[in-house]
Amino acid sequence: MKVKLMVLSLAVMGLAACNQASEKVMDKEVSLDTDAQKFSYAMGMDVGKSLQNLGEDVDAAAFSAAVADVLSGTTPKLEEEVAANIKQTFFRKKQEAQMQERQAAALDNKAKGEAFLTENAKKDGIKVTGSGLQYEVITMGDGAKPKVENTVKVHYKGTTIDGVEFDSSYSRGQPISFPLNGVIKGWTEGVALMPVGSKFRFFIPSELAYGERGAGAKIGPNSTLIFEVELLAIEK
Repeated sequence: MKVKLMVLSLAVMGLAACNQASEKVMDKEVSLDTDAQKFSYAMGMDVGKSLQNLGEDVDAAAFSAAVADVLSGTTPKLEEEVAANIKQTFFRKKQEAQMQERQAAALDNKAKGEAFLTENAKKDGIKVTGSGLQYEVITMGDGAKPKVENTVKVHYKGTTIDGVEFDSSYSRGQPISFPLNGVIKGWTEGVALMPVGSKFRFFIPSELAYGERGAGAKIGPNSTLIFEVELLAIEK
């Protein structure tokens, strides 16, 4: 029973955001001297990580009571069917809320991107193509221009219009090679305009970037993106 209670205690520790006071108490009581204690702590880490993203939606006291009831053989306070319906309803509402937030973000990003591009197009040195791609020549090289079917080697840095960097080959200290027809439309069109040895800055509308789907945590739906690209070589 001691091991079961240890698993319970350590699982609740993973919910620090829900109950910081209880965490401080358990920090004083928990030791990792035995194999059982170490195993229990490892189990607690798994439970804590699986629930961490729910944050304040998890009540540590109710959670610990349910685990204690199950581990001790006490009849749970909720029937299995009722509990299943509660979880299903919770996650459905959570998903609907996330979809609404994403839709709102998409509309906001679209409006901000269009406003940014409208103003940016007025600046000296900014050129606009028929697709809506904007670019600025930082350095003009004298090499050949790549074709869409070519593989190119580049250094680059990507940011959002508010300056958040989301990717950079410079930061990694290594250029990247890729088929020019295998990237976002803004890159395919833009890099094809560059002679080898050039460095351009691209301002890419969302429809020529990742569109409504976005990409990762830093590129939201309908985000306009800025890339600095240095074309190093056309690979054979």
